[in-house]
Amino acid sequence: MGILVLHKSNASRRGHLERAAEYAKSRGERFLLAVKDPTWEKELADAVVPVDTSDVGATVAAVRALAAAEPEPVRAVAAFVGHSVPAAAAVAADLGLPFVGERTARTVRDKYAMREAFAAGNVPQPAYGLARTLDEAVEQAARIGFPLVLKPLVDNDSGYFRRVDDVAELTKHFTAVQRGAWSGIAHDPLYAWAVETYDSAVLLEEYLPGAEVSVESIVVDGHPHVVAVHDKPVPMEGPYFVDVHYATPSRLPAEVRERIAELTAASHRAVGIETGAVHTEFRIRSDGTPRILETAARLGGGPVYQSVLLSTGIDMVAAVLDVASGRTPDLTPGHGPRPAGFYLFFAEKAGRISGIGGVEEALRNPRVHEISLYRKVGDAVDVPPRVWQSHGHVIFTADSEAEFTATFDELVKSIRIETE
Repeated sequence: MGILVLHKSNASRRGHLERAAEYAKSRGERFLLAVKDPTWEKELADAVVPVDTSDVGATVAAVRALAAAEPEPVRAVAAFVGHSVPAAAAVAADLGLPFVGERTARTVRDKYAMREAFAAGNVPQPAYGLARTLDEAVEQAARIGFPLVLKPLVDNDSGYFRRVDDVAELTKHFTAVQRGAWSGIAHDPLYAWAVETYDSAVLLEEYLPGAEVSVESIVVDGHPHVVAVHDKPVPMEGPYFVDVHYATPSRLPAEVRERIAELTAASHRAVGIETGAVHTEFRIRSDGTPRILETAARLGGGPVYQSVLLSTGIDMVAAVLDVASGRTPDLTPGHGPRPAGFYLFFAEKAGRISGIGGVEEALRNPRVHEISLYRKVGDAVDVPPRVWQSHGHVIFTADSEAEFTATFDELVKSIRIETE
């Protein structure tokens, strides 16, 4: 049998692919990979299809050819990056295999459609609206109220989320956000459809003050199982919103976590997710009330997988592949939960990397489990909002919450990306 992963090259997902290759090998199955311009990925797979998963039609055709040439049938389809979810949905439908439906795959990539689905499902969320021009944005702002957040409608690799606090800031930043939201995403599988549907619109949302959390869940036969909740201890108040620090288990009160689990399940129903991994984000208001930001039909980004594994012993990559293969995943915690999480680091200034400091020092820390650098000396790097992905991560654990916090503080001080 073959296990097929559709992918867009992403250094932060290397651990996912390595684990998927181990999973297939341990079960006597072939690990198949569809990815554009494969490099190190070729070392992991039994067969690689060099195809751009942005092109859904080309991907379906390429996988058909692969399946015809394989000695055994393709048994499972998976994707670990949101970009490849629409292609994976189309491939799974073509092969008659479990995955989210094609409509759902589009909904979770289209932020306005997602908002509309949440509204129909009565999932508490921020007020929202669309604007194609500054005049429309001012009208929407009068209805929504300030502060508000400007967002791309389709996930954009360069970010361009921006908080604005009044009409003056909205006037100053609307055009730049609009241009950035639509530039450079021609590679996205929804691009042509989104341009036709929305023209050049930007999503405006009510800014939600409060703590932010992410929820990792596995949906089996329509039933969601919350595996972990990560707090984001570094305040995310804007003007840009960049993930820096995740920590699990959550320190929120039990009743708040229970409500989060209820709303996570409601969000899955609203967008039609009935199988696989789901990453959902909430803001928690001062009264403890959760309001959803968004959900995605994939595992949480980058080191979320390893963080959950270190904290609870639950292997979410294996769980995803179990569900995709028709097996029952083991979601029983093996231990803990133990304090675990990660720090995503960026350059302080745009430029060319002249040095990366603190790595060796961090590796000597017994609480550090992994440091991964996505960039090297000589690479050109930018800063938010023109980048969405960090330049590296460090994953760590501790024996207590106080020790965990102290470790994070040490890592922030020691790891430095120097630019010139």
